Amino acid sequence: MKLVLVLNSGSSSLKFALFEASAATTPDALPALLSGQISGLGAAPRWQLDAGPGRPREEHALTLAGDGDDAQQQAALDYLLDWLEAEVGWQRLAAVGHRIVHGGVHYREAIRIDTETLAALEALTPLAPLHQPYCLAPVSALAERCSGLMQVACFDTAFHAAQPPLAQRFALPQRFHDAGMRRYGFHGLSYDYVSRRLSEELGGQPGERVVIAHLGSGASLCAIDRGRSLASSMGFTALDGLMMGTRSGSLDPGLVLHLIQQCGMSAAEVERLLYRQAGLLGVSGISADMRELLVSSEPAARLAVELFVYRIVREIGSLAAALGGLDHLVFTAGIGERGDPVRAAIVDGCDWLGARLDAAANRAHATSIAGAKSTIGLWVLATDEARMIAWQTRALLAA
Repeated sequence: MKLVLVLNSGSSSLKFALFEASAATTPDALPALLSGQISGLGAAPRWQLDAGPGRPREEHALTLAGDGDDAQQQAALDYLLDWLEAEVGWQRLAAVGHRIVHGGVHYREAIRIDTETLAALEALTPLAPLHQPYCLAPVSALAERCSGLMQVACFDTAFHAAQPPLAQRFALPQRFHDAGMRRYGFHGLSYDYVSRRLSEELGGQPGERVVIAHLGSGASLCAIDRGRSLASSMGFTALDGLMMGTRSGSLDPGLVLHLIQQCGMSAAEVERLLYRQAGLLGVSGISADMRELLVSSEPAARLAVELFVYRIVREIGSLAAALGGLDHLVFTAGIGERGDPVRAAIVDGCDWLGARLDAAANRAHATSIAGAKSTIGLWVLATDEARMIAWQTRALLAA
């Protein structure tokens, strides 16, 4: 059986998974063989591997050459590719699927990567400068090691590409819109997968008037109706929308001008502030990790959590308006799947929408956490971006 390798590369982690390239009717039907990651890049790298039944989970510190995110990311990539070549062998791979954050205006579905498309994707780097280079690095590395191997780009933006034109538009002159300055939305692979999972929970019917909350170190919300994205909290970049682990989320553009013109900050300094020094970390001054903030007795930690919840509740109201009401609210990703106090606070803030929590089910991280008096469905559904990438890659193989 040929295999599909999935790679999800970022500045601080390199995730991988291996699936059988078998015929399957749903993403969940694809047999998974192993998954893992190299985490802590730029700080304290660690190797993690889950290789399925019969093999114990591996986890240990990893010594990588080089200092800084870029050097360690390259070293991690070399380490992983060496391991895959020895453990699996390139001859067993039918294709490699990559998570690519930005597909721009033109890439609205998964595509096979060739020299031309790689150059086009590299040209989109200014739209996602802290994500796109890391996503594309494994593509070039694999092309050098195994030039004939099929590589596929699976986009975080593609799920949102068919949003109504009004949802994509900024109030700027037409020439800027024509130049690609529009709302794209991100986390699309996650939303696609979770929307399908909700459909299964609803007996095979696509959910109507759904808001999915993808809450992790990166966080966003998406309004979905019958499996179609209608609006997202993220826009032109993955900085927009909700407060995140280290990202500010939405703020007044005039504040950015003030930081540059009145505070004397350079564009690079503002970028570093808004992407790496803001969010939960910036407000708390303690950590970007929600788990640490929830157990902290510091007032600043409590403020960070409360602001995180407040921004989410406000944005849910905005997306409910775009949907014309709300039938289901779904929590996913790290905080969404495991942060029961955060879920409880968000549901409490959505009381006006008819949301009522089953407190015991919420503490148990049950799939359905709606109380008996809730007029909307409340769900906790694990996301699986790797499986979605494997599914899209397998579809291109079949074609």
